[in-house]
Amino acid sequence: MKKIFFGKGYLDPFAIFAVVVPFAIYMATLAPSVTFFDSGEFLTAAASLGSAHSPGYPLFLMYLKIFTWVPLGSIAFRINMATAFSSSLACLGVYLLTTYLLKKDAITEDSTFNSFASRAAGLAAACAFSVTPRLWLQSNHDKPYPLLAFITSVIFLILLRWRDGYHKGEERPGYIYACTFLAGLAMALHQTVVLFLPAWSLLIILADWRLITRLKEFILATAFAMLGFSIHLYLPLRALQNPLLNWGDPQNITQFLWHFLRQGYPSEPPQRNLSLLWAQIKAFDVPHEYTWLGMALLVFGLVCLWRRQRDVVIAYFAGVFFFLLIIAGYFNTPFDLIFLTEEFFTPLYLLTAVIVGVALFHLLAYAVRNARLPEHYGKAVYTLVIAMFFSLPVTLCAMNYYENDQHDNYIAFDYATNTLRSLPQNAVMFTWGDSGAFPLWYLQGVERMREDVDLPHTPHIVFDWYLNSMPRLFSESNLRKYDIQSFGPETGLRIAISDVIGKRPTYIDFSTRYSINFEDYIPVQKGIVYRMRRVKEPGGLPDLSVWDNYSNRGILEKISFLDLDTGKAILIYANSYLEAGEFLISIGRRQDGITMLYKSEQISPEMRASVEQVLMRYGMTR
Repeated sequence: MKKIFFGKGYLDPFAIFAVVVPFAIYMATLAPSVTFFDSGEFLTAAASLGSAHSPGYPLFLMYLKIFTWVPLGSIAFRINMATAFSSSLACLGVYLLTTYLLKKDAITEDSTFNSFASRAAGLAAACAFSVTPRLWLQSNHDKPYPLLAFITSVIFLILLRWRDGYHKGEERPGYIYACTFLAGLAMALHQTVVLFLPAWSLLIILADWRLITRLKEFILATAFAMLGFSIHLYLPLRALQNPLLNWGDPQNITQFLWHFLRQGYPSEPPQRNLSLLWAQIKAFDVPHEYTWLGMALLVFGLVCLWRRQRDVVIAYFAGVFFFLLIIAGYFNTPFDLIFLTEEFFTPLYLLTAVIVGVALFHLLAYAVRNARLPEHYGKAVYTLVIAMFFSLPVTLCAMNYYENDQHDNYIAFDYATNTLRSLPQNAVMFTWGDSGAFPLWYLQGVERMREDVDLPHTPHIVFDWYLNSMPRLFSESNLRKYDIQSFGPETGLRIAISDVIGKRPTYIDFSTRYSINFEDYIPVQKGIVYRMRRVKEPGGLPDLSVWDNYSNRGILEKISFLDLDTGKAILIYANSYLEAGEFLISIGRRQDGITMLYKSEQISPEMRASVEQVLMRYGMTR
């Protein structure tokens, strides 16, 4: 076998497999369209080259935009494919780092076998990382963390190359400048990249602590970091063009800082206690990602590295420590938001995979040295090595495939489509909650569905920049007469409804219906949305005709993938069927009502008790 990656005239097939195998898995399980959480927003911002939620994610949006030009499937599918590709690049980063750390290690005097073993260990580590629950979940729809993980792996690789050159007497400060440039650039993916600064600094200081006294190099490194950070100029430049999605409208320095510093998300930290602290720390969960076997390999790999490259071990622990110190200690994440912080650890899981790969190599070395093998290894030995190395990634793939298979996940797409189908011409519908709003933004803004409808997002109507973005609805609104931020979105919603009701059909979504108590208005059900009428107006009957036009893929027939927001959408359908069924029974259409009640229970078995209560209320049994 030839030594071939970045060699002279050759390509490394192991490196190619480190990209191709994960990408093939991701494409087989890729979400076909918009999903819940931030998906619809990222899709809309990328397609229009606008601005996403704070801090804007400019590099991520530009990266996604490239894939919108691929003539394959919908815009949502193309952008989902972009994340699958960035995750595959992150797996390549695992391979490159693993093989680099093993380049000086040998198992036998057979250079061919040593080369095979190091590359096979790197590929196994890459494949194991590719099918961990966290990365796999992020790979099936638009997420910035895989691309961030890839860039952090490149920075680590460059620093290791710089370290080895420095030990040989080669200065190569350009390597450090490249790292600081990439770190500044990565800030436009996600700000958690700064949590790696202590780890990267330690790799430099442990090579020679006197390097921190070199003022000229420090200034140049800072300048290159600012050069990378300058990609954030995208935000004000694009804001001046008024793109379709222009979150925060960062046209000036005040709005840019408001956007970049996340000032639109004020929150009161919860009271500290041991149970909360433990839950915050458990967000970084190696056994969950790699199993307890992977955890054991991590420990073994750290021991092996400590003997030869202890600076890598120190940098790894520094990364883990500072991530937990800031995320768990400083931010003091509340219980209901810990699931968000779990995504931040993706780059740390990448480094974990690298150390697991190192452990596999040294475990093989131990086995070979204690086994009586022939002088020249045959196919049987190579086969045993492959079986040993790839048992972990194969096991992880088998464990996690079902839960991460999103190839038939149309729930968010259908939820948004069904919502829009429920609305009459020129309607206004107020939404509450990102997952209820963002798929609607994508369908209307990118796929051009129901452009006659206005879809104001209630939590945003307290901001002037948002009111300015919807002039047809808010140019003369009474919201502009008050300091709505002081009163809050609930008051803002009541004012906004009073502005528009009677002039245009006015609706709210399910989340709004059950988030706010309306004194002056009565919500009237129409499928999964509600028409608003004044209390003094004549009563209106729920419109049940829309149910026949709904698409219920993944609702009545379950799909394998089910995250928190998808589960909430399913419950919304179940509760809406329950409400419609009870109404039908109340007006004497008992059989139709019972059918709706049973559909509610079919969608969500946990609705059984509620169905029984409705039946008992009307003197009915099954």
